[in-house]
Amino acid sequence: MRCAVIWAALPVLAAISPAGAQSTPNVLDPVVITGQRVRESAFDVPAAITAVSRDVIEGGGPQVNLSEALNRVPGLTVLNRQNYAQDLQVSIRGFGSRSTFGIRGVKVIVDGIPATMPDGQGQASNVSLASTGRIEVLRGPMAQLYGNSAGGVIQVFSEDDVAQPTATVTTAVGPYDQRKLGVKYSTTTADGDGILLDASRFETNGYREHSAARRGQFNARWQRDITRDTHVSVLVNALDQPDTQDPLGLTRAQMDANPRQVAPLALSQDSRKTVRQNQLGSVLEHRFSEDTLFTGRVYLGERNLFNALSIPLGPQLAATHSGGIVRFERGYSGLGAQLSHRVALDEGRALRLTGGIEVDRMRDRRQGYINDGGVEGALKRNERNVVDNRDAYLQASADLLRDWTLTAGLRSIDVRFRTRDFFTTANADDSGSVRYNGVNPVAGITWHASPSLKLYLNAGRGYETPTFNELAYRSGGATGLNTDLRASSSQHRELGAKWKLDGAQRLDVAVFDIDTKDEIVVESNSGGRSTFRNAGPTERRGLELMHVALWPNGLRSTLSLNLLRARFEDGRRLPGAAERQAFAELAWAPKAAWAGFNTGVEVVHTGTLAVNDGNTEFAPLRPCSTCAPALPSRWGAGASPSSCAWTTPPTAATPAR
Repeated sequence: MRCAVIWAALPVLAAISPAGAQSTPNVLDPVVITGQRVRESAFDVPAAITAVSRDVIEGGGPQVNLSEALNRVPGLTVLNRQNYAQDLQVSIRGFGSRSTFGIRGVKVIVDGIPATMPDGQGQASNVSLASTGRIEVLRGPMAQLYGNSAGGVIQVFSEDDVAQPTATVTTAVGPYDQRKLGVKYSTTTADGDGILLDASRFETNGYREHSAARRGQFNARWQRDITRDTHVSVLVNALDQPDTQDPLGLTRAQMDANPRQVAPLALSQDSRKTVRQNQLGSVLEHRFSEDTLFTGRVYLGERNLFNALSIPLGPQLAATHSGGIVRFERGYSGLGAQLSHRVALDEGRALRLTGGIEVDRMRDRRQGYINDGGVEGALKRNERNVVDNRDAYLQASADLLRDWTLTAGLRSIDVRFRTRDFFTTANADDSGSVRYNGVNPVAGITWHASPSLKLYLNAGRGYETPTFNELAYRSGGATGLNTDLRASSSQHRELGAKWKLDGAQRLDVAVFDIDTKDEIVVESNSGGRSTFRNAGPTERRGLELMHVALWPNGLRSTLSLNLLRARFEDGRRLPGAAERQAFAELAWAPKAAWAGFNTGVEVVHTGTLAVNDGNTEFAPLRPCSTCAPALPSRWGAGASPSSCAWTTPPTAATPAR
């Protein structure tokens, strides 16, 4: 059981005029676009989808991590590792639970721009919650139409511009010297230019020794209606996270003795990470007619990383070892085009068609160096890695009868990996390439039983390639791409219902059944190298439930429940996948003289998690471990369940990135 953390948050300046204030979002039936790539109410989407509104984001905490707002979403687990060198661990219906750093297996999209690279690896650190208007979370078969590694989809949208100039300065403080200062400005000019600027700085010394972090963020958007039918937006995003310390995981004995201690190797090798990322993107919408809409996007960015890993000096001296310090300069870019068209049929029925293409590329110049007590030594690795995808998709929705709708879709996936090795003086040339391609079909049917009740049944296929980090090493110490590693595929089935009760309550229920073939799992972790293999079949069975109600006098209640049975073929549990989660919240936002004031209480319960493939250890969680970034998890900050931190000796290094 967890409790909400009370933060001292002081609005220093809030010059918001009544004319510029936004109306309260419809928490029962928000408008979303993630389900079928067109704007529609969440109640009408024939899939499990949850929208988190701006008021929930503001009330969830200091707006530092996605874990503050997303703990209410059934089927989604966000574990705050309390380790900013590793980022959050996000999983949906068990997909993504094995990630030892960053996010994989779950697609993250920010204002239409992918935050997930073509190989399926992504991060949430560049999401600026202070200027986020809503977050949509799509689970189930329909998510597979978003391509590779889409066990689920998280879409983040910046808030709307206000009508009159508005400036806001906020500050927040918390335990362990946590401080955040934010400045936000928004306006809509007389010429129709919408401007949103958001800058913030966050610092913490961390719950554990050697876990200090600093993060600076900048988010800006300009948008305008060029004509009555054409809308364009330009987005700029920047992240600066220097010298983020990594305290590593602890053995069970160390955590029982003192969960605030640091792994000795983290100090001796000064494990830390510096990340700088800049991104520019643009989204264009043009309406050819009332029934035809074109959407295009283009983006480019750069991400530079310095990562001192906790690898002892001895293993690094081997001729084939890539060293204990990673540097890379990444350039990434992409474009997409989508056309949506509606065909009117008789008796109020319609056929809705959506099709598009997406092309994305990631290009890394990666070097590895000796890590000698935190000091950079000789060059051990020098290569260029390129990953790109070329995908196409088509989705259709047709009203067969007045009360029945058929939905079907298809996505072709083509992901290519190429590496060019420039370090061949001490070992062989490890240049190589590998290509993965597949097709994700999806189909579903919806029964509109009444204006307040909808039932749907969906089925589809998922596809998940290895990431470049998972392909980087072969078993047995061999070098070069692990071309024996296959992509995993999954069969998804989902039955759900959405019910509006008396206009002030809504209940969403979904049951699902997922079978996965060739699940990618860790084979070994030794000397700073992680190798991966394909496991046998796995299964995921579960139930998701969410109830939201509006009560008199400004009261709102939210209840959600998630039951998940995630198992290997032999009955062992998948590491990192919580088999039980529950969330309850009662919020109060009075009107009239109390307008602007809100308060509430929430309770979050998460069941135990297996922390290794053998299921010999489990992680009970302490209160407040994910609802805010202030307090530690039960077994110490930085202990990553999916990396087997309890049973791996402290000399085993964090997997190379």
